[in-house]
Amino acid sequence: MHDNERSPLDSPEPDGHSRRDVLRTAGAAGAGLGLVALGSSVPAQAAEASGAGGSGAAEATAAAAPARQGDTMIGVPFERRSTVRVGIVGLGNRGGSMIDLFLAIPGVRVVALCDPVKEKTAKAAAKVTAAGQPAPAVYVKGDHDFENLCKRGDIDFVYVATPWDWHFEMSKTAMLNGKHVGVECPVSLQLDQLWELVNLSERTRRHCMQLENCCYGRNEMRVLRMAHAGKFGELLHGAGAYNHDLRGLMFDPDYYEGPWRRLWHTRLRGDLYPNHGFGPVSNYMDINRGDRVTHISSFGTPALGLAEYREAHMPKSDPSWKETYIESDRTISLVQTAKGRVIRLEHDVSTPHPYSRINQLGGTKGVFEDYPARIYIEPDHTNDAWGDFAKYADWDHWLWKEHANPPGGHGGMDYIMVFRLMQTMRLGLVPDFDVYDAATWTSPVPLSHLSIKAKGAPQQIPDFTRGGWRKARGGVNSEKPSET
Repeated sequence: MHDNERSPLDSPEPDGHSRRDVLRTAGAAGAGLGLVALGSSVPAQAAEASGAGGSGAAEATAAAAPARQGDTMIGVPFERRSTVRVGIVGLGNRGGSMIDLFLAIPGVRVVALCDPVKEKTAKAAAKVTAAGQPAPAVYVKGDHDFENLCKRGDIDFVYVATPWDWHFEMSKTAMLNGKHVGVECPVSLQLDQLWELVNLSERTRRHCMQLENCCYGRNEMRVLRMAHAGKFGELLHGAGAYNHDLRGLMFDPDYYEGPWRRLWHTRLRGDLYPNHGFGPVSNYMDINRGDRVTHISSFGTPALGLAEYREAHMPKSDPSWKETYIESDRTISLVQTAKGRVIRLEHDVSTPHPYSRINQLGGTKGVFEDYPARIYIEPDHTNDAWGDFAKYADWDHWLWKEHANPPGGHGGMDYIMVFRLMQTMRLGLVPDFDVYDAATWTSPVPLSHLSIKAKGAPQQIPDFTRGGWRKARGGVNSEKPSET
């Protein structure tokens, strides 16, 4: 769920300072790099036909969908192929471990690798040959060598695991060069860039996917199947979060190879990492598949945690003392859907607390809550006492029944995600999620920031599907396909 790739901000500028130094200075001044463009989109127009409410300040970010540049990518299958040829960009903590999963799946070949840190690329290349595959091409000549990887004619899919600053540019470059692309969270941090990725996907006919691994967690997939079978009744509310104490890691120069992730806390006040909580709940509620999210209202606490940690643990000579943190220690957002459901999102990486993604779903027949997993649904449970979620193992998704002990990190969800993605590409199936999901799940980043600045005023979430959400369609709750 994290990456410690070398950021392009490390590269030297003509004056001898790195771009990272420049941004650190901006953060110290409280400048908040990129905020002008953060919530920008096409000019605001009339509220869309769905009738989502609000007016005036509440509609400050409302925008009618820009004109299509190509047909929808909803329901568009991959081209069938016997072997999926993969290029990987970013080989640090995340990419350097995910390559093991690509190599473990039959019918997948890792063709090319890219990272400016030559040692990491060499280590990853050795894994490829150790797996019995031909030596991959390597791209190590600076921050933009990924462009040359994307130009290759023997790559079907580009996997991006780099600092957030580069996700948009790399996804864009991959699609413009005819490649499907999967990118780690978040896919971008600006609203106008989310629209550009949607437009590019439609125009190039290439899929752009947010690789949201938590959608493939065992509990998440079990709850998904139960929800779709009506076990929770009519769905009413859900919650998801990224509450993970990252203070030590964000001040560790080796884990993230510099402060690129911490620097975002000098720029934004909103939810920096909504995807892990938002993706699974969106699946439960069939967001973009019969319902859609319409508005978000966000609130944030003061930003105190990182400064207190720095005071207690960092010497006065550390460059972090030049930084001014504005990111709320905890953000809480309420998201409304077209059907009137409510989703609560939380983000907190700056204070001490146990890890939790909350992962809650409630309906007219009961509720599930995670961390720890517990369930209460009628008529199975009575007397207001939580039930044992383990007793519902029969509801596990076929992927978890077929791969009961998957390899890799995060409890196996990474492997399940990669296996399923590569399977859909080999068999020529529709991907479980698409560019519209990527844009929707990431939109709380800029919109929560704007809502907090507006003292919680609701911000309209664009309909990235341009009306396509009204039709029911498949998603992560898939049927096992035939391999023939």
